Amino acid sequence: MRIPFTKAHGLRNDFLMTWLNDAPRENRVEAAIAICDRHTGIGADGWLLVSHPPSGAKEFDSAIQLYNSDGSLAEISGNGTRCAAAFLVDVGLAGDTVRIRTGAGVKCLKMLKRSGLSFVFEMNMGRPQFPQGDSITLDLSVGAREATLVDVGNPQCVLQVSDFDFDWRGLGAEIERHGRFPNRTNVSFVFGHRFHRRRCRRDPFGSGLESSDRPHAGRTAGTSIGW
Repeated sequence: MRIPFTKAHGLRNDFLMTWLNDAPRENRVEAAIAICDRHTGIGADGWLLVSHPPSGAKEFDSAIQLYNSDGSLAEISGNGTRCAAAFLVDVGLAGDTVRIRTGAGVKCLKMLKRSGLSFVFEMNMGRPQFPQGDSITLDLSVGAREATLVDVGNPQCVLQVSDFDFDWRGLGAEIERHGRFPNRTNVSFVFGHRFHRRRCRRDPFGSGLESSDRPHAGRTAGTSIGW
């Protein structure tokens, strides 16, 4: 099977983009896993299927469907959506303002700068929601821990820590699979102005530790709650 693609990255979160009409109609989960595999495939954090809007649609310029590298579907990725916007601008289907329908609704992006194939976009991710208020308590193997749940189009669990001298990778994996999150969650650890974030299967990438995306959920929680 041959799948045409364009590869791009946003802050080193990389994505493969394929026109929906060029993607296989069946077994897309298996295709996503195969094409995103960094050893036997092309390698990427996610696979974006890009489509034109229906005839007569005026609300958006394009629609995207995002598969994580583990084959699961994601509502949205900020970096992935910016990659899609750059792709649309580059092929001449959008101008300085790009409207993209995602699993979390239509997002509007404004191109601030372009230099060849390098783009800078401003993106409105929408208003964050705090579905459980300021704080919840999670019962973990290390004891009870306070956390804040943030919805920025996909689920986020944010914990304030005093330092990073602990197995935050292991703790992040435990929280990811906590019974409170049947569909899993992103996990962010916040210390002052420093962040470590674990990408989990329910997130836009499904690729474990995240090293690049700006931790907007952590900053949102910290700013809103007054950390």
